[in-house]
Amino acid sequence: MYVTLGVTAHVDAGKTTLCEQLLHRAGVIRRSGRVDHGDTFMDLDRLERQRGITIFCEQASFDLAREDGEAVRVTLMDTPGHVDFSGEMERALSVLDCALLVVSCAEGVQSHTVTLFRMLRSRKIPTLIFLNKTDREGADVSRVLLQMQRLMSSDCVLMEQEKDSLREEIASRDDILLEKHFDGDAQRADYLAGAQRAFASCQLYPVLCGSALLGTGIDALEKMIAALCHTDYESRAGEPFCAKVYRVRRADGARVCYVKALAGELTAREEIDTIAGAQKVTALFGAQGAKLTVLQKITAGQTAAIAGLTSRPGEIIGAGYGTQAQEIVPLMSVQVRPKPPVTVQNLLLYLRELEEEDPLLSVRAQGERLYVGIMGAVQIEVLGSLLQTRFGVAAEFMQPEVIYRETIAAPVIGIGHYEPLRHYAETWLRISPGAPGSGVRFERDIPPNTLDLNWQRLIRQHCMERKHPGVLTGNPVTDILIELIAGRAHLKHTEGGDFREATYRAIRNGLMQAENVLLEPYVRFELAMPQEVLAKVTGELIRMSAELDAPEFDGDEALLSGTCTAAAFWDYPTKFAAATRGHGRIASRFDRYAPCKNQEKIVEEIGYNPLADERNPVGSVFCSHGAGYYVPWDEVRAHAHCEVEL
Repeated sequence: MYVTLGVTAHVDAGKTTLCEQLLHRAGVIRRSGRVDHGDTFMDLDRLERQRGITIFCEQASFDLAREDGEAVRVTLMDTPGHVDFSGEMERALSVLDCALLVVSCAEGVQSHTVTLFRMLRSRKIPTLIFLNKTDREGADVSRVLLQMQRLMSSDCVLMEQEKDSLREEIASRDDILLEKHFDGDAQRADYLAGAQRAFASCQLYPVLCGSALLGTGIDALEKMIAALCHTDYESRAGEPFCAKVYRVRRADGARVCYVKALAGELTAREEIDTIAGAQKVTALFGAQGAKLTVLQKITAGQTAAIAGLTSRPGEIIGAGYGTQAQEIVPLMSVQVRPKPPVTVQNLLLYLRELEEEDPLLSVRAQGERLYVGIMGAVQIEVLGSLLQTRFGVAAEFMQPEVIYRETIAAPVIGIGHYEPLRHYAETWLRISPGAPGSGVRFERDIPPNTLDLNWQRLIRQHCMERKHPGVLTGNPVTDILIELIAGRAHLKHTEGGDFREATYRAIRNGLMQAENVLLEPYVRFELAMPQEVLAKVTGELIRMSAELDAPEFDGDEALLSGTCTAAAFWDYPTKFAAATRGHGRIASRFDRYAPCKNQEKIVEEIGYNPLADERNPVGSVFCSHGAGYYVPWDEVRAHAHCEVEL
């Protein structure tokens, strides 16, 4: 049985040390490394060892045995705990079967601990909790357990309690077991089965205690993993192959995609469907930390590294191929400037390579200016170090800026035509406002038999394969519905790339005619603090134009939540820590995009000129007398070839 188990935690909870202990006991490594010694097996990158934090998700596999003798092959993923690398962590979450959340018994439940737990719960990932550092002075298991039950879930159950009490806790969370429990007929096997069902349905979050540094509590944790973590991939082995790409990295210069097989099996040298077309798998590898071992095939439930694919994180390959968007999005960006002798063009190439590994970088070029999306200040430092160590490039980072989005206020028709010599494609799109938060959607409203289905599918792919820049600031458009209403191809001269050009130009053409609206991001925050600082914190938030909910009180603690623009909230955690003298908890997450209140001012400051954006033309190319010629955006309809009643 294959189980992918992700380990996650707030920074400094002891997550990586715990991973070392599990791998050491399984015989994967000879001795347990330590973060403060910079010799851990899972933190491979030089930056990770220097900083003592996990930046990249690494993995290793080991075997456990269940009581019934069944072997469990566990793939352990050590995920980043720092909030700046939440994107890397979320990509790992997308392929987990179960999770292990590490909580420090010394520090208690911290702000990012709650955020991580909510992410796991929202994805319905069964989760074990390891209460670490119980050997530390001031550690109080009872206090932290109550914290977890109050801030995370009342279903956090300490497994190290009196037998009858534990059985009652388990029975109350499983209806099948509950009846036998009341009748007095339940045996040990019944309680185990009940715990497995309650754990799988996220109605039981088992809590175990110990010290990763001293190696205490690890045996019990291993037994709990083997007993409760269960998958049924064997039943999907005969289905068509399907896998999720969750990471891209370069090993000895070669590009490899890390995937989790969800169904079927795949052999080396086999072709597989991707959004870029059928691609050949040149090699399969199993990963143990940095070491890649050649595999001949993989089957449902396994993780592997695949060479030969151009796929990116978030893609589904094989049956049902496509993409899945990440829920975490960067709300701020920074301009990156190369230091001589590096050119902007070279720096763009390097950033594009890093973007393949982390799509949330959202690299954007506006003329000679380059921008990348970032989650926080630490990520900026790491990005600068990556450019230096991997490419030998020195770069300068400007002050963070908000990542805006754009949408439209009323429907428009966009026409794109691409007809240089021996090429031909024309696309007509109706672009309408969508519901807030709906992103970009596509539908077909085209008369039958007017355009071959393969061309229609290609137009859909080109509408959805990239973030299309708006015409106000060059930031991506969102919350729109794109409908294909007409199109034309040539029997001899149309190629796939022609419809890419026509589709991109049709979207830009429509936006140039639209009433465009600039959107800015808002975050939702939750603060916990001593009651005596509530008035001060409330005043600070009101000055930031935050929208506040009514405060709540829990003993001596005040709880305050609300929403605020991301721009105003960007550096507030530092101010909050000062206001509470480090005795508060703060958590924030993206809430929504809403119309910007000072649109004209922002648009003027950014100074984007859509007519000068050569990478994203707004006009079309037509052909006359054997040569192509450019037609400006506001004259395209007069030259278009399709006949459409509007």
